[in-house]
Amino acid sequence: MINHQSASLNIEDIRNGRIKDLVNADLSGLDLSGADLADADLSQAKLMGANLSGANLARAIVRANLRGANLTGANLIQADFRNADLRGAILLDTDPREATFAGAFLTGAVFGNLDLSGVSLQSADLRGVSLSRAILQGCDLRNANLSGVDFSQADLEEANLSGAVLRGANLRGANLLCAIVENTQWGGACLDEACLDGTPLESIRQGDRL
Repeated sequence: MINHQSASLNIEDIRNGRIKDLVNADLSGLDLSGADLADADLSQAKLMGANLSGANLARAIVRANLRGANLTGANLIQADFRNADLRGAILLDTDPREATFAGAFLTGAVFGNLDLSGVSLQSADLRGVSLSRAILQGCDLRNANLSGVDFSQADLEEANLSGAVLRGANLRGANLLCAIVENTQWGGACLDEACLDGTPLESIRQGDRL
């Protein structure tokens, strides 16, 4: 395992996919737009403020610090972001099919125009983010902290929200058809005009308010 230093890295080799072992690499603030990072191992890498727009991170291990990174248009298919720090990251128009963000820190992240169907966000911290109109069909949100999240008009059909914290969340007009809500904490959540067909709301903890 190589402990890379930024001064010794050949950025063009990274961009062209010739370096796959990027464990502990310091890539903070670098322009890696369009880089081929498919199958790369970025465990413990520092990517704070990096430009990864349009990058190919398919199947990459990205358990890294990506605070404030720009991932607009990136290919995240089957990428592993478990426990990654994505606070303030930009995730517009990305393709996260079959990716996992379990345990990731996503407060302040910017989402838009992406399909999170089937993606794992188990135990992730998404407090206060906007997922308005997002597609989250079958998304794994078990035990996630979703306090204050804007889910207005989002599609959460068959999403698993078991154990999730939705205190103060806005689910106005959201589709919760057949969502799994065992032990979900709803205190103060807004469910006005939401579709709750097939959702067993009797599982709401006693004392929680809708």
